[in-house]
Amino acid sequence: MSNHSFDKQVSPETYICHGPFDPDVFGGVVNPPVYHASTVIFKTCKELETRHQALFHDAEDEVMYYGRFGTPITFAVQKALAELEGGHRALLVPTGLAACTSALLALVKTGDHILVSSSVYGPTRGFVNNVLSRMGVSATYFDPTIGAGIADLFQENTTVVFTESPGSQTFDIQDIPAITRVAHAHHARVILDNTWATPLFFKPFDHGVDVSVHAATKYIVGHSDAQMGLITANEETWPAIRSLVYLYGLHAAPDDVYLAQRGLRTMALRLERHQASALKIARWFEERDEVEQVLHPALPSCPGHEIWKRDFTGSSGLFSVVLKPGYSKEAVQAFIDNLEYFGIGFSWGGFESLAIPFNPVKDRPEYRWPYQGEAFRLQIGLENPDDLINDLNNAMRHLHNQD
Repeated sequence: MSNHSFDKQVSPETYICHGPFDPDVFGGVVNPPVYHASTVIFKTCKELETRHQALFHDAEDEVMYYGRFGTPITFAVQKALAELEGGHRALLVPTGLAACTSALLALVKTGDHILVSSSVYGPTRGFVNNVLSRMGVSATYFDPTIGAGIADLFQENTTVVFTESPGSQTFDIQDIPAITRVAHAHHARVILDNTWATPLFFKPFDHGVDVSVHAATKYIVGHSDAQMGLITANEETWPAIRSLVYLYGLHAAPDDVYLAQRGLRTMALRLERHQASALKIARWFEERDEVEQVLHPALPSCPGHEIWKRDFTGSSGLFSVVLKPGYSKEAVQAFIDNLEYFGIGFSWGGFESLAIPFNPVKDRPEYRWPYQGEAFRLQIGLENPDDLINDLNNAMRHLHNQD
């Protein structure tokens, strides 16, 4: 078996199994082993100089120099994910938030202005408001449905547009091709949080995105047992991304990288189940009298569905439900508390189903939330969807039993 590069003649599913994980390099072992490495020994001073030149001057990212810069398993996983997503190169970092913040830090400087989607991941918003602001970077939050209308928000010093499509609570689908065209006309870069769709269901670089970031903790790792971030860059932004990550000492731990490799092997298969089960349950909610709106982009009834249908090739297991007005916050909490197969917890993308209530107005003061009823978000795991529907159905009675 030889090392393969991903191309249009090979499906992503096949590439995941036979891509840059070359058993010939490791004596026939199918999976590259974990390297617990800090110090790397060089045979001569000349070899040290040669690798230093390759790493810091030739910008070669597969050089065994010091453990912080990666090992063969790191290089293999990074290559696989970059090729799946269609980017130039990729780097693994400790968390999804680290991916978001590193991408921003690499592309902005004091005095810049950035545009940020109102539906952006909450901790990313916190970084913009509490860290970038102190560095002299100003931000304007925009309506995620603005599309080409974002042109009206550009200032002379706007350098970055940060997008997330769909938003991971409100599931707004953004017109990424329209936004990237406007941004590039203003010489600005576009960052996309592509965690929900994964590299399998949305190809950001085909739509003009410059940098894609992921909480690889979610579907890439996929087993709720490791945290990981991914930054994939195009050729133009790669030097800045690479430099920032190295200068900040952001190092993905070797055991976590191995878990990401393991998760990647089965990601396509798991996503098939997540997608099918989530759609079945979302359609079940559409028929419930208690429900005003199911926010699942693959449903024709969901705002933004036409853009999702145009740009995406699939959907994952995360969606939200908005209830009709009249159900109290306490009733929704009772409903969630009485679910048997849904844990109450953050994150998503693992094998287990999760449920949390949310209110986007509380943390996003400028966000235009058109609903009056209470809302909750569901992560649909790998359980039998009929069991999950029965669980949801049994718990729904608690919506009606509150005084």
